[in-house]
Formats: sequence, C-alpha cells, structure tokens
Amino acid sequence: MKRVLFLMLVLTVNQAIKSQDLEQHQWKNRLLLVFSKDKTSNDLTKQINILSKDKKGIEERKLIVYQFVKNSFTTNFNQNWFPIKKLPKKHHSKIKNFEVVLVGLDGGIKLRQTKIVSLEKLFTLIDGMPMRKRELKN
Repeated sequence: MKRVLFLMLVLTVNQAIKSQDLEQHQWKNRLLLVFSKDKTSNDLTKQINILSKDKKGIEERKLIVYQFVKNSFTTNFNQNWFPIKKLPKKHHSKIKNFEVVLVGLDGGIKLRQTKIVSLEKLFTLIDGMPMRKRELKN
C-alpha cells in the first residue's frame, strides 16, 4: 500500500516539477516533501526555519527538501520558486493546507503528517533506518 501511495505521489508530483524527476533520487537521496496552500503559510515558514537550523545534518542524511505550493515549487532552502506548468488543475486542489512526507532511499513513505515535524523526530526516524545505520557504520 505504501508503495502504491508513493507511486501516486511520484506520478502527481513528477508532472508538477519542471523536468525534475523524483524517481531519480531513489537509492541516492531521502526526500522531505513539504506541501502548503501558499508560500506565506505560517506552518510552511516555521517548518523551513526549523529545517534550516541544521543544514549540515540534513546534508549528512542525504535529505533533499522539496516545497510545493499551489502553482510552484522549490528545493532545499532556495528562495527562487519555479512554476508548476504540467500539474493538471484537478491536482491543485489536492495540495493540503500543510503536509510533510518523508520518502526513504527505497522510495517508501516513512512519515506522513499534517503537523510541523521537529528536527529531533526527523533525524531520529532517519537515523533508525537500516540503510542509515549502514551509512553510519561506514
């Protein structure tokens, strides 16, 4: 079921990202997908501020942050937003007020919540993953 949800998410978001393919990250990067209705959302601003406090920790965990709003997206902590040109209008309404989705290296959804995620929770979850444990051993 998780694999199906991920594939649906990839297909939806894949259409949204200007020539960006989320599948290219599988086995290379973990993804944190942050969805919000608009760029000025308090939850979005708080979430990005929390994440930006430990950019090194995010990089060490091979985590790429994607931010999506109704008609645009950006990655990591980039201030430049890019238009979502290919997302069909029916998918625009599927972007919730706020949602955070963590996708593991294997492409599986590891966390999905509609509340801000703390760095502690995020890092604890990632550090408990078998592949991350192997990374730390090496």
